[in-house]
Amino acid sequence: MTTAHSPRPVPKRSRARTLLPLAIAVWLVLEIWLLTVVAEAAGGFTVLLLLVGAVVLGAVVIKSAGRRAFQNLTETLQRQQRPGAAAEPEAATGSTGNGFLMLGGLLIMIPGLITDVLGLLLLVPPVRKGLGRYAERSMERRMNAAGPGTLGDAFQQARMRRPDGKVVQGEVIKQDEAPERRPEDEGPRPPLTP
Repeated sequence: MTTAHSPRPVPKRSRARTLLPLAIAVWLVLEIWLLTVVAEAAGGFTVLLLLVGAVVLGAVVIKSAGRRAFQNLTETLQRQQRPGAAAEPEAATGSTGNGFLMLGGLLIMIPGLITDVLGLLLLVPPVRKGLGRYAERSMERRMNAAGPGTLGDAFQQARMRRPDGKVVQGEVIKQDEAPERRPEDEGPRPPLTP
């Protein structure tokens, strides 16, 4: 007995999945070509020194950014644990760009001149701030487009703040979704008997 299988439609590949391998291949060819051009002009030892220096600089940047991120986290936790923390004005909670600093350090550590230039650009504060604003706007746009009942709602809830800068914890319940109160919910409960 044979069963006829209907061919399943093959899902169409997204443009990013098609272009990403091509972009990586072009990037690798460009990196190798630039390294050979620099090696012919300045010598192989100079290229080796550039690559080793980039690894050391990238490691220093990543370590510094990680230390700064840990220090910011520690200060925030200490500020929240103080008894008078509610009355204290909070420091500017804007992104300090530690994530972009770490990304810059990682790009510097990857062998190649193009990634070194991109990593060095991420070390410039105005570039980091501009990229941070762009990333935040892009994330908000995507979360708003996601619609209700998705991660977009959670993102918006996480951003609700009181005028003093404190985050308001909680959940908004519409009146028609609120559970009905029963009379037995109103007083002390009788003890359970075994």
